[in-house]
Amino acid sequence: MQTKLIIDNQYQDASSGATFTRDHPVSGRVVTTAAAGTVEDAVRAADSAALAFKGWSKTTPVERRTLLLKAADALEARTADFIAAMAQEVGAGDVWSGFNVLLAAGLFREAAGLVTQIQGETIPSDKPGAISMTVRQPAGVVLSMVPWNGPVVLAARAIAYPIACGNTVIFRASEASPRTHLLVAEALLEAGFPPGVLNFVTNAPGDAPEVIDALIAHPAVRRINFTGSTRVGRIIAQKAATQLKRCLLELGGKAPLVVLDDANIDAAVEAATFGAFLYQGQICMSTERIVVDERVADEFVAKFVQRANALPAGDPAEDASCVIGPMVSAANGERLNALIEDAVAKGAVIAAGGYARGAVMPATILDRVTAAMAIYDEETFGPVTTVVRVQDSAQAVEVANDTAYGLSSAVFGRDVHRALQVALQIDAGACHVNGATVGNEAQSPYGGTKQSGYGKFDGRAVIDEFTELKWITIEPENQPYPI
Repeated sequence: MQTKLIIDNQYQDASSGATFTRDHPVSGRVVTTAAAGTVEDAVRAADSAALAFKGWSKTTPVERRTLLLKAADALEARTADFIAAMAQEVGAGDVWSGFNVLLAAGLFREAAGLVTQIQGETIPSDKPGAISMTVRQPAGVVLSMVPWNGPVVLAARAIAYPIACGNTVIFRASEASPRTHLLVAEALLEAGFPPGVLNFVTNAPGDAPEVIDALIAHPAVRRINFTGSTRVGRIIAQKAATQLKRCLLELGGKAPLVVLDDANIDAAVEAATFGAFLYQGQICMSTERIVVDERVADEFVAKFVQRANALPAGDPAEDASCVIGPMVSAANGERLNALIEDAVAKGAVIAAGGYARGAVMPATILDRVTAAMAIYDEETFGPVTTVVRVQDSAQAVEVANDTAYGLSSAVFGRDVHRALQVALQIDAGACHVNGATVGNEAQSPYGGTKQSGYGKFDGRAVIDEFTELKWITIEPENQPYPI
């Protein structure tokens, strides 16, 4: 499959004519050939978005809502195409791919409902006869950059919310999923959005620094949202800071699932299995640290191992029913093997699974992990999770917070009031009592703390992210002044 850029609603080759390929992580075969956009292409996309902003920012809520709802329908109509593309490009099974499309369509509909919630307020004024108020206005051109691991839903939120607020978007797709991301852009094209409201850009991996620098520096770009690793997010934030431009960053995670001594063990095991191994653990919310009270740890681990060992593995491109597919790259397997070797050398036990063979790795559980091991706090982003045993709920909170990250978390316990108190003490943007760490609803704010980034996607919180708050007064023209 070959993909192109979309600028002004027109498919275009890169100005240089260059392309790059996305190769299958196991077989090495070429899956997608994509246009390798240049700095010149990036500037053209930004110029187009700037021009489109003049008209789009003045559209009515009904106009924006109508097109957003059409885009949701167009996304759903492409479900089979998304499943096929995600299986080939990023090794996703039907469950994760279908879940992505379902969430993305719902997100576009939620964004459509937000268009009439972009509101200001009146403010009491000390000036007699004056009216003081605030209004929210579109910010301008938004640069949106998303990764390959949740390609449909992450693209949807990076596009739908800024557009709902009256902005235009430059969508810079991931090099690992250009075809999947193009399908998202095509849904908006089909919905009838005017030229320049959404421009789609891809670039070769080696060209990313120059292309992104040009986009961040473009004077029309007023907001930058990035989802990806903490390492790259820090670079994006630094580049944006030199331009005094606001960022929304959703970065890495090391989500803890706390299992208290009164937890429903069977339910906790199911949540841990879903959270740790859905899409090979390559989700920012994946359950990477299971903090278990030692009084129930043996029972939990035994049942968890049984569930992990039963998960079918394979290549989703050939067997849609498999749960554990290949990771995005063979390099990830090498990195995870080094973490496992370090942990085992320091006393951890491989309770299920084992080492990776390139991009292929079984569902793996490391028991008796301690703070002395690198895997204790380093993000794994693969089908491996850790079990840390603790003495009580107080130590469970301490261990759950003993990480640089703070994105998602969960707590299991039958005493819901007690579990809630634990949840309130965990430093994370979200915590689910008796639920999995992997969970997202378009109407609820989502974002991290600490090294997991700042700002919030979803819910009414996005209105603040993608609008400017302006103070307006209407005053008597003949009011007296002191000088």
